[in-house]
Amino acid sequence: MTVDSPPAPVQLDTPARPRRIPPAVLLIAPSIVFMALLLGWPVIQGVLQAFRSDEGFTLDFLTRMVEDPYFWPAVRNTLLLIVVMIPLQFAFAITMALLLRSNPRLNKVHFFVWAIPLALSDLAAGLVWLSIFNDRGYLNSVLTSLGLGSVPWLAYDNPTTLFLCVLVAEVWRSTSLVLVIVVSGLQGIPKDYDEAAQVFGATFWQRLRHVTLPLLKPSLQVALILRTILAFQTFAVAQALTGQNFPLVVGETYRWYTALQNPNVAAALALVILVASMLISVFYLRALRDKGQEGTR
Repeated sequence: MTVDSPPAPVQLDTPARPRRIPPAVLLIAPSIVFMALLLGWPVIQGVLQAFRSDEGFTLDFLTRMVEDPYFWPAVRNTLLLIVVMIPLQFAFAITMALLLRSNPRLNKVHFFVWAIPLALSDLAAGLVWLSIFNDRGYLNSVLTSLGLGSVPWLAYDNPTTLFLCVLVAEVWRSTSLVLVIVVSGLQGIPKDYDEAAQVFGATFWQRLRHVTLPLLKPSLQVALILRTILAFQTFAVAQALTGQNFPLVVGETYRWYTALQNPNVAAALALVILVASMLISVFYLRALRDKGQEGTR
């Protein structure tokens, strides 16, 4: 007599569970959508406007931009202003931040006074310095009272003084931004490191070079990228002081869009500023990258 074995259980196909979206993606999704609509879509439209006409794809707008007699002087003036202005601003900002770190009397008042230009608009700062450098401005009034005579600071045929006026006004206006970033970076550095180096006989310059600046590197990197990108956008100060006598790239963008009524060439100039800012940022990030990070790649 044989005993029948029980039948094998029937396996039912269970439906696959849908993949769950990670919570981190859900949290950042609104920010991604907002940034895409706020920045991504205008950038795409600007790029298309620089290369598209009624007939389709074209390079005519880039050609008109390059052949404009003000384009290359604007590029030269912008690059020259950045090369001279950025080192001066960082030298002044680091010096003022170190002075504030030494806790002088009324240090909070000093910081407030040095940060006042940060609250002024570009155009307001340009008008302030216009009253100083004008032919009958405050500076020439002082020089005349001293018997030195007046100087045509803003004369159209003197590009050197035009550059110096724009440089001084921009350094005064925007150094406070670098100062705020450097001061916040110094507050995150414990004074124990500097005191330990001082105990071992390190001079001030040795402590600054081997202790303070390396620990301040992340803040300097942020300030350098931000300030260089903003320096490419210098416009209102130069426009208030010099008008068209000292052309800059952003000023040319404004001229093509408003005076010449050609938004396509203005979009091409804006694209030049965008590409230059991105290349500069990538260069800074690679040049200032830590050696330990390079070894892990």
